[in-house]
Amino acid sequence: MSFLSSFLKSTQSIEPTQTLQPEIISVGTLKELIPIRNFSKEKLEAFATNLKSEIYPKGTTLFSFGESTDFALYLLKGDVLLADNAANHYEVKDGSAKARFPLSSGAVNTTTAVTQSEVSVLRVSQKIMSSSGHNSTHLTQFIIPTELENNHLLHTFSDHFATETLQIPTLPDVAIKLRNALHQDVDLAEAAKIIQLDPVISAKLIELANCPLYVCPTPVRSCLEAIKRIGLSGTRNMVISLSIHQLFKSHSTRIGQVLDQVWRSSVYMSTLCYVLAKATKQANPEEAMLAGLICDLGSVPFLHFADNLPKDYFTDEELLLALSYAKGPIGHKILSEWGFSEEFVKIPLYSEDWYQDFSDNLSLLDIVILARLHNAMGKPEGANLPVVTSIPAASKLKDYSLSPELSLNILHNAKQQITEALKVLAN
Repeated sequence: MSFLSSFLKSTQSIEPTQTLQPEIISVGTLKELIPIRNFSKEKLEAFATNLKSEIYPKGTTLFSFGESTDFALYLLKGDVLLADNAANHYEVKDGSAKARFPLSSGAVNTTTAVTQSEVSVLRVSQKIMSSSGHNSTHLTQFIIPTELENNHLLHTFSDHFATETLQIPTLPDVAIKLRNALHQDVDLAEAAKIIQLDPVISAKLIELANCPLYVCPTPVRSCLEAIKRIGLSGTRNMVISLSIHQLFKSHSTRIGQVLDQVWRSSVYMSTLCYVLAKATKQANPEEAMLAGLICDLGSVPFLHFADNLPKDYFTDEELLLALSYAKGPIGHKILSEWGFSEEFVKIPLYSEDWYQDFSDNLSLLDIVILARLHNAMGKPEGANLPVVTSIPAASKLKDYSLSPELSLNILHNAKQQITEALKVLAN
């Protein structure tokens, strides 16, 4: 029982007003809450035996902006208004899609929550947010989830992955040569000579250096000038980014279309990561751009594997469902074999885990997660995702805050940068 008790938090700063009797939390209720529902049935049943709801009257401040915290609150009944320090606000009502997520889950509250009616809430330790995420066994094997146990494509690929016969793409030559050269502290001129061995990448690097991501009145006309503008470290990341595009090719129209969609989505993500890193000033923009580009890299070997199977072996729906599950472990494997740092290697596995919290400071993984949420804003799937202010990544921002309104403003202001970067990277 010690495992369970570590997840529970006794009332600290908030004293419930006992106007109603707290209710025992059922397993059925827990199965509606994200990410708690990811626990096994046995763990949910054991967890539920120790939980009761808390009741608060209208006008109660559940938590305040800027306060440190180690618990998360879920809204079970009632209506809560959340507002940031710039007076941007939004409402969460029981039964809504947003009520399935915690009202706040970071180490520091990014909003103030005030009850608009009498409410019932569930309080849990933030430890539960990360413990229900990706299982470490996913790094080396596939444990196929129940909802995909009838997916023949995923079962076939799982067997293939387990035998270590999966073909991992190699990093293109120009990227390898440049990375090795930079380890030997080559100068700008030598780096330019290496990049010019690939005329396509050299031309795209010049084009990228002239796009709105790098605001400069004077255009560059040579590879060397492009490197001077971007910097050696940034150039290395850009060359890897440009080289990766070569992997997203297929002779099959069916698979080729999916690869193209994944690539264009990755480019959009990478540009969003660049914009967010530059705005927050807490991460290297070029590294953030590369992080966004490789978050779905595991899609490539999986789709190439599917390309070699009979056309009637799977439906398009089965392909996309299997892809969403398989891309993370494969991406982790690719980046490990390519010699990327641990910070990058984690990204394919956890970039859709809104409640991962590996570091106290804003990481590249946090930037990618914030970019994913921004990417979903205004789209149908965005209604089923947490509000950007409620996840741990948002609480790590220093001298900068995000809200739904501010995020939409960022997207609007970055539209030209994203459009120009897409022209360079996506073609």
